[in-house]
This record gives sequence, structure tokens and C-alpha cells, in this order.
Amino acid sequence: MNFFKTLLIAGTALSNVSAYAQDTREEIIVVTASGIEQPSFETGQAITVVSRDRIDSLQSINIADVLRTLPSVSVAQKGPVGSQTSVFIRGGNSSQTLVLIDGARVNDPSSPNGAYDFGAMLTGNIGQVELLRGPNSVIWGSQAVGGVISVTTLKPAEAFAVNANAEYGYANTFSTNANLSGTRGMFKGSVGGRYFRTDGISSLSGGTERDGYKNKATNGRLKINLTEDFSFDLRRYYNDGAIEYDSPFGLGANALPVSRNKQFVGYVGANLNLLEGLLRNTISYTRSDIKRTGTDPVRFSFNNFNVSGKVDHFEYHGAFDLVQAASTFVFGVEHERTITGISFEGAPATIANTRVTSRFAQLIFRPVNGLAPTGGVRHDDYNIYGGKTTLGGNIAYTPNKGRTVFRATYGEGFRAPTLSEGQHPFGNPNLKPETARNFDLGVEHKFQDGSAQVYATYFNRRGNDLINYSAAFQLENIDRVKTQGLETGIMLRPANAWDIRLGYSLVNAINRSATNCCRIRHIWTQRICRYQSTFLI
Repeated sequence: MNFFKTLLIAGTALSNVSAYAQDTREEIIVVTASGIEQPSFETGQAITVVSRDRIDSLQSINIADVLRTLPSVSVAQKGPVGSQTSVFIRGGNSSQTLVLIDGARVNDPSSPNGAYDFGAMLTGNIGQVELLRGPNSVIWGSQAVGGVISVTTLKPAEAFAVNANAEYGYANTFSTNANLSGTRGMFKGSVGGRYFRTDGISSLSGGTERDGYKNKATNGRLKINLTEDFSFDLRRYYNDGAIEYDSPFGLGANALPVSRNKQFVGYVGANLNLLEGLLRNTISYTRSDIKRTGTDPVRFSFNNFNVSGKVDHFEYHGAFDLVQAASTFVFGVEHERTITGISFEGAPATIANTRVTSRFAQLIFRPVNGLAPTGGVRHDDYNIYGGKTTLGGNIAYTPNKGRTVFRATYGEGFRAPTLSEGQHPFGNPNLKPETARNFDLGVEHKFQDGSAQVYATYFNRRGNDLINYSAAFQLENIDRVKTQGLETGIMLRPANAWDIRLGYSLVNAINRSATNCCRIRHIWTQRICRYQSTFLI
């Protein structure tokens, strides 16, 4: 592929190579373990953080290609850029992967299993991706079974900075994005946009009609520090993608259907620190609004549809440092309301809704330097499915300030039935939530001031009451799965311009269901053995 590329960097933006070379030498901060910022060596959870510099080095167009390089992650993509894309973590279903954008839950409640479609999420103006492998429903609730993927857009820079680029290539493909950020007085802001288009090729072989794709996205963040201890946080993300595809129900390789996916994510939060910063409080409201439409000149093909899903999430989140930070008590209350509408071929929309109120608490204990056991509990109360209590705990120990870390984790996860699965006319209102129990054992070690690192993690998860179709084609809690595996890898940086990463993940998922007629229909039903490596200069 021949393509033209321009790059403009102004302000205090650092070069990709030098900033990227420092990634493993600096302390890595994670959020998905407890919902608060903490050093990665303080948690027993298996977490990987991908920085913006790493994303630039991979030169990936969409986030799915970035996720492919991470341990125990499988990606299923139906076609070219923009096509429906599902992500599977440690052999879990795509519906068991919880996805966050700037702190807001964005799984699609209007899809049959509530999975998130990564097809429209491109890498432009994405600042960081954090992957937690394994269940963590104590903090994140439903769908955090296989793992959690937290995507963060570019945060404001301390000084004025402008980043922009443009690319042009095969099939009249054009891509551009720009972002401005900076700080002035009490205001810290970042705003940007991304545009991508391509004429594409025929999605099915033998076709003469091209299937193109267009995508536009905008991002914005604003933090207002009214005082040192009180601030407002505003975030916005919008994505609009339209893809042409070929349908076997229409004209085959020259079919003309178009699918459009619009997604809006908004976050409004207030942060208040009390008791000289020992008690940190956040009250937030998030809205995720997804609208998907399909059009096709060939009628009665089920390619004409109009579906929507809205999630309103209210949350209070607190963190209290006890006994001179020897322990941190994390706690919170959440209320979420979900509404979906589904219509095919112009028929009246089927409307469904659900509500859930949740409470959780977790204690991070630091009895001695380097040792950090953590334990927590959560209770979710659904107006349809009743209550569900989840437990979890982990321990991390480092004898040398993070150079060597030993980890152990016990985590529980659950996934409540989606509105399509649990309500008429399509679902079964008697369904129970899917559940999982998992334990991890892992170790990692850094050499040469962080320029080399090795890691290994063993995991074992048992899933129960998984939702599938019975012999009578009725959705039931009938499936059970045992999943175990090993994640190993090595990362080397012999020089600032060199990066070598080798990883091996073995995921063995075994069906434990009583009858063969109820086998789980996933791409990972029996065994997956993946070898992944990246060599960058």
C-alpha cells in the first residue's frame, strides 16, 4: 500500500519513541482493579495498559487490532474495517466482556447478548486502553466475567498541544484526526475529531459492487478545578459509522444493504476531597445512547431494522484512606436504567426496560511495605431478576518496589440476562444471571531498570447457568464451562528505537454441560491455542 502521510505536532508533545521507551520504567497506574487510581503492583488482578505511544507504534487503524496483541484476547471480525467485531477474553463469550469509554459503560443493550461492537472504534484520539483479564463484578457489576476493557480518550496536556495527521491510500482510503488540549487557570481541556472513509472492496468473493465504509468521531474532556479539593469533570464521545455489506438474503455478492451505528457517550461528575484528601468523593451521571439502523432495497430480508439502547447510570463512589494510608476503603452506590427499542421491516418497535440498584465495598490493606491484600463484596438488586451478591479478593506482594510482583486472585463475575434474552416476545423471564468463579496465580519481574520484563499467569474459571437454547429452542440456564490457561510473555527494549515483545497464551475451554445437544456455540467451544508476537523498530 502506497500512502501519503503528514504529521503536525506543536506545544509540548513528546516524540513517540522517547515517551514509549519510558513506559516500563515508569510506575504504571491502573483503574479497573478498584475503580480508583492505584499502582499496578498493588493489585493481584492481571492487568495490561496500552499507552498512546504504543498505539502509535502499532500503526493500527482500529482498537481491535491493538487488542489482538494482548494476552488471552481473541478478536472475531466479519469483514474489513467497520465490520461487526467481537472481543473474547480468556475464552469468555463476547457478552462477558465489559467495555468502558471514559468511565461510562457502553455495552449495547439492544444487541441480543449485550456485547459491544468494536468495529466502529478507531484509534484516532484514543489515549489509553486498559485490559483487566478475569472476573471483577465486585467493582463493575454485570458482564465483567471474562474481563474489562477501559478505553480513555486523550486527556488534557499541561501546556497547549496540537496533534494532527492525515493518510491516503488504496481504494480511495482517507483518514485524518486532530486534537487540541491544554491548561489555563482552573480549566483543563481536550477536544478532537476523527474522519475515515474508504471505497472498500466486495465483501463477498465474485462481486463487482464495492462495499465502502465511513466513520466520524469526536471527543472532548473538560475539568474545572474550582478549588484544590473541588472540581467538575465533563466528558463526551460520539461515533457515527456507516458500512455497506453483502447479504446472502438479498442479491448475494452485489447486495446493497447499509448498516449505520451511532453512539453517544456522556459523563458529568463532581469530585470533592475531604479530611485533607483522605476522603475522596465522586458523584457522576453517565449516558450511553446507541442507535443502529439498516436499509436494504430488497424488502423482507431482515436487513431493514431500527434498534436503540439507552443506559442512564448514576453513581456515588468513595475512597477513604485509613490509619495513615495503611488501608483504603472503597465503597459506592449505583443506580442504572436501561431502555431498548427493536423494530424490523417497519413493524412497531418492541420496547423493554430494566432497572438495577447496586452497592459495593472493598478494602485495600497494606500491613507492611510491598504487601497488599484486597477483599470486597457487591450486591445488585434487579427489578426483574432479583438480587445477586458477588465476592472477590486478591493479594499482591513485591519485595523490591515493583520490580518483582507475585499475584493471586479470587474473583466472581456475573452477567444478567439482556432485555432480548429475559423479556417477551423473544426471551425467557425466568432466566437467572450467568455466574463465574475464577482464581489466578501470577508473577512478573523487571530487569535492567525496566528495559526487560517477563511474566506468567495461570488462571482457572468455572462458569455456571450460562444462557443457551435448549432442545426446544427456548433460552435456558443450561450450560457450564470450565476454562483454564496460561499467559506468558517477555518484553525487551535493547535501545530506545527497539521494542521486542513475545507472548504465548493457552486457553482451554471445556464444555461441562450434561447433554451434547446443549453445547455452547462460541468460536472457543473446545480449545484455543494462540501464539502472538510483535516486533517493532
